[in-house]
Amino acid sequence: MLTEGVTRRLAERNDFVLFLFTLMTNKKTFLQTATLIEDILGVKKEMIQLDDIPNLASLVSSFDQQQLANFCRILAVTISELDTGSDDKHTLLAKNAQQKKNLGPSRAEINQATLLNIPGFIERLCKLATRKVSETTGTSSFLQELEEWYTWLDNALVLDALMRVANEEAEQSSTGIWFSSDESGLANTSTRTQLPQSMKIMHEIMYKLEVLYVLCVLLMGRQRNQVHKMIAEFKLIPGLNNLFDKLIWRKHSASALVLHGHNQNCDCSPDITLKIQFLRLLQSFSDHHENKYLLLNSQELNELSAISHKANIPEVDAVVNTDRSLVCDGKRGLLTRLLQVMKKEPAESSFRFWQARAVESFLRGTTSYADQMFLLKRGLLEHILYCIVDSECKSRDVLQSYFDLLGELMKFNIDAFKRFNKYINTDEKFQVFLNQINSSLVDSNMLVRCITLSLDRFENQSDAKVAEVLSECRLLSYMSQMSMRMSFLFRLINIIHVQTLTQENVSCLNTSLVILMLARRKEKLPFYLRTLQQMEYTEKYPGFILNNFHSLLRFWQQHYLNKDKDSTCLENSSCISFTYWKETVSILLSPDRTSPCAIVSYIDEAYMDIDRDFSEE
Repeated sequence: MLTEGVTRRLAERNDFVLFLFTLMTNKKTFLQTATLIEDILGVKKEMIQLDDIPNLASLVSSFDQQQLANFCRILAVTISELDTGSDDKHTLLAKNAQQKKNLGPSRAEINQATLLNIPGFIERLCKLATRKVSETTGTSSFLQELEEWYTWLDNALVLDALMRVANEEAEQSSTGIWFSSDESGLANTSTRTQLPQSMKIMHEIMYKLEVLYVLCVLLMGRQRNQVHKMIAEFKLIPGLNNLFDKLIWRKHSASALVLHGHNQNCDCSPDITLKIQFLRLLQSFSDHHENKYLLLNSQELNELSAISHKANIPEVDAVVNTDRSLVCDGKRGLLTRLLQVMKKEPAESSFRFWQARAVESFLRGTTSYADQMFLLKRGLLEHILYCIVDSECKSRDVLQSYFDLLGELMKFNIDAFKRFNKYINTDEKFQVFLNQINSSLVDSNMLVRCITLSLDRFENQSDAKVAEVLSECRLLSYMSQMSMRMSFLFRLINIIHVQTLTQENVSCLNTSLVILMLARRKEKLPFYLRTLQQMEYTEKYPGFILNNFHSLLRFWQQHYLNKDKDSTCLENSSCISFTYWKETVSILLSPDRTSPCAIVSYIDEAYMDIDRDFSEE
């Protein structure tokens, strides 16, 4: 084992690091070389460029599937941005400043493009990700497989695990897989030189972890559409669907491997990590992409069409255009399987957050009534409300993921609001729900936005069913009160500041803008601004909200007017044209103090503080 100091000195020698890759062609030294490269890249200050590796394409093509899976551990370091682990925590000011410095693509992005240009690379990853344990090559000996385990875990732990699992399986087997009952005490050679099945399963889980991670990073990169096309063609999704019950979400057996000092439900368990990586892949795959319908099978796609026909609305083009030969097979698609395990998840489960995120990503983008009804018919809304209200979920991350999912599920859907009112059928339940929303607006603001947008649309419809739900639904009645909307607006602006804006809380700014855009449509923008001014005086801090809001909107212009993706997301999620967003912000930021729609008209000159520079310090 190299000391950290030696590793750091070796990492400084770029020529040496690149030379190490040439040693990976030797099967006898492959694992040791891979481990050394991984250690060096872990401390290397500057990311290597995969293009610099001599004959990279032929090197990768020479790997067998097990070597390729191990190589993915190295690739993971070379294609990941250095700060992705805490992406949501970095301020948008810092990110924007960094983007101005880095005009071209990053090293990670260049490396991603390099991988995609290797012939057959994505196809082999898809085969690795979807192969069954029974399909793994049986040519490697016990010692070869054991040697690979040394690269994953501490040696003593490997031996402990091997012996424990072997003993358990030997006791369960009448023939004795590892230990012979004959007088010599020697096991039959053909059976003794094989790893137990449960160890092979764990071996496969370790491989799939690395492969799914690489695919997930590529799905979030600049070449996303190219990756999508390839993994659809190579049937990654139906392949994962076939593995769902037996490997990905398998029931723990008595002999499932866990690390020493941990348990099967610990986040360090390979089983747990595989599930989370799988859910992250589904989230990346579904998010704002029409290929999301590959998560269904043919019968479920027909169901979406039937929902649209019954509601007398056009089918979604992406549903009509989905290639049926690439969708899931079997009785249930991957999305339906996910819903089933989601509803059975224990209250304290670490999976709840990731499950909700994966399902929410299926609904993101332009709102689809058929998609919503597909999930509503499977009891998703009632399950979410049970978790929020009846189990009184305390985890902030899980609550945020549930609120976001609930917002996408209910947006503009009168049937969803009717179901909500049927479940939240007492004042006591409704108060618990409101308490959860009000406990952290950063977490719940997307739901507040959904309710506000939906209420506005319903009020402009002349439909008997809509009118009935409007009059009966506690949630819509609550949000229809001007005092409630103003309370939300005041608090949303108050909890964010330019210097502390992140990817996680910038949604509060956009939700406050949605409230004011809807007010502008009804020519009530001056009334809202005047009310904010009065609320400032009531709090005895004149100007502190409106000055802050002015700064936030100036940042909004700087941030969004240069980002196509963000503006498209705002438009799709709100059904308000981005032009109207821009116009509203410009009107609010007008320097004309005689304008009834300009923020400066409601700040007394003595309290004016709108010209402060907010560059990143």
